[in-house]
Amino acid sequence: MKRPILLTLLTALLLSLTRCAPAGEKARLTVVCTTYPIYLFASSLTEGVDGVAVERLDTGSVSCLHDYSLSMADMKKLERADVIALNGAGLEEFLEDALKTSNAQVVDCSVGVELLENLSHHHEEDGEDEHDHGHWDPHYWMDPANARVMAANLRNYLVLVDPDHAAEYEANAVRTDGTLLRVEEGARELLDQYLPDGVPGLITFHDGFQYFAEAFDLPLLASIEEEAGSEASAHEIVEITKLVKEYDIPVIFTESNGSDATAQAISRETGCRVAQLTMIMDGPDASDPEFGGAAHYGQLRWNIRSIINGFCGEGTVPNG
Repeated sequence: MKRPILLTLLTALLLSLTRCAPAGEKARLTVVCTTYPIYLFASSLTEGVDGVAVERLDTGSVSCLHDYSLSMADMKKLERADVIALNGAGLEEFLEDALKTSNAQVVDCSVGVELLENLSHHHEEDGEDEHDHGHWDPHYWMDPANARVMAANLRNYLVLVDPDHAAEYEANAVRTDGTLLRVEEGARELLDQYLPDGVPGLITFHDGFQYFAEAFDLPLLASIEEEAGSEASAHEIVEITKLVKEYDIPVIFTESNGSDATAQAISRETGCRVAQLTMIMDGPDASDPEFGGAAHYGQLRWNIRSIINGFCGEGTVPNG
């Protein structure tokens, strides 16, 4: 069986991600990350480097960062930051004013990523777009190959701002990149094992899965951004219902931190199941003893498992 190999790789890296300045000591370099994936990569890259603290903003508490507002805790973190690591690609509009007054150095993790055009559904009212999420899709971390680019960008910047510890960052980068590559390959092996003929198509109820779908050759038939408190239009419900029936799709996917009202309505109409995918926007902090078991790499496998079980039957790929 190939699955245990993947789990071993995940566990090996995740259990190593516990790096902050020792308790009671003032960090000589504080890296503040705007999203959870960046926090995970920065934590891995700074493992064992003395005096480096990695923190994250509370962006994992919402399903759509375009509606996010900085908290007082966020502002305090930004004030003490030496480096602010951004996702980029237009995701951090909420930071524009804060960055203007910050003395921290800023690294954009999207540099070198081949961005996809934003396919986000725009809710329209009287001919006007109520939500405009920009030209580029910012959810690029959902492709493991892009995650490797993010980690490389962080490594390059850490070496630049902290050259005395360059060798440590470089060594951590080799380990991190190798693990990311093996995790991507392991995810593909799971899909090849259980879904060798692929799937007829994915229908998701958040627009953040375009990169993920492309990375694993999963055709994305429809992607509706359904935020908390909102529902898709009647026209959209009809169109998605037609797709489910036309392609004989057994499952549609909601986002783990979002609304599922429309998906449940379509389920009642068509008999398809409703399952969840995660955009890997939240998880435990490095100080949490459970940090190693529920981070980026484990959540990537969780998505793959959810898709396989959705199309092949619950329990095809067991928990763990």
